[in-house]
Amino acid sequence: MRNWGESDIPDQTGKRVLVTGGASGIGYEAARALAEQGAHVIIADRNMEAGAAAVQRIRTKRPDAVVEFRPLDLGSLKAVRDFAAALLVEGQVLDTLINNAGIQPISERRTSADGFELTFAIGHLGHFALTGLLLRLLERSVAGRIVTVSSMVHGGGKFDWDDLQMTKAYSSQRAYNQTKLANLLFARELAARLERLGSKLRSIAVHPGVAQTSIGANRKQLGAFHLGDYMVSAVLSLVMPFLGQPASAGALPTMFAASAEGAVNGGFFGPDGFGEMKGAPAPARIKPAAQDMAAAARLWAVTEKLTGLSYLD
Repeated sequence: MRNWGESDIPDQTGKRVLVTGGASGIGYEAARALAEQGAHVIIADRNMEAGAAAVQRIRTKRPDAVVEFRPLDLGSLKAVRDFAAALLVEGQVLDTLINNAGIQPISERRTSADGFELTFAIGHLGHFALTGLLLRLLERSVAGRIVTVSSMVHGGGKFDWDDLQMTKAYSSQRAYNQTKLANLLFARELAARLERLGSKLRSIAVHPGVAQTSIGANRKQLGAFHLGDYMVSAVLSLVMPFLGQPASAGALPTMFAASAEGAVNGGFFGPDGFGEMKGAPAPARIKPAAQDMAAAARLWAVTEKLTGLSYLD
């Protein structure tokens, strides 16, 4: 695993991969790399213009790449169900699902089409539902994988079980931390359930370290900025170029989890450098908040109620 890089991705010919949030940043880089290695890649993103552009960028690099774009708004459970239903009707095997999409929220609390706090809705609820709805296609793969992108900040997350939607004490960073903790707990609980059922599917979590992506710039699409939002954007634009690695490097843990044999069920991978900020993929530290498997089971049960979808029980 030491110094594992993009050139180590094995041939992906014949594999079908779905990447959420694949129009830009880490999602795009993972989609590009896997397509360049022969995978049939489906880029799912709410930004139709960026999605179409991503497909063209990949085809510029590899003209014969099998890559397509399909619009998906993870903030709408109906949209998730409709998206999954279309894939189920087609009936083709899905080898890898990369749950990558997410937002860096603004200081004003925003809600999804279903009335949930937007960060949590897109990053966790939408991915939970999408994963469950596509399990039938993933289980038909010889070596199916579900890769969920968390973050270094998962350790700062905590759940107020009486107010998961943060109607009483909202802050953008708290919403982001909670969602990234949910991502990791979901991936770990999913791995445990798959193992108990004897499934050959793997659930693997990753984090990109500190990567230069457009997630900060995309905050402007979420609503009117307040002073704090301008400050956050300024910090991101000034700090990221110095501390962050390129999105292509930040995507390496995702590429590893999606393709390498060493990416085991229940694993968590991130950069191997100082503070896990940069470097080659390696086992990452699971902070205490994400070691609480009782909380993972409770989150799963609550999420089933919120999404109206139960699976792997």
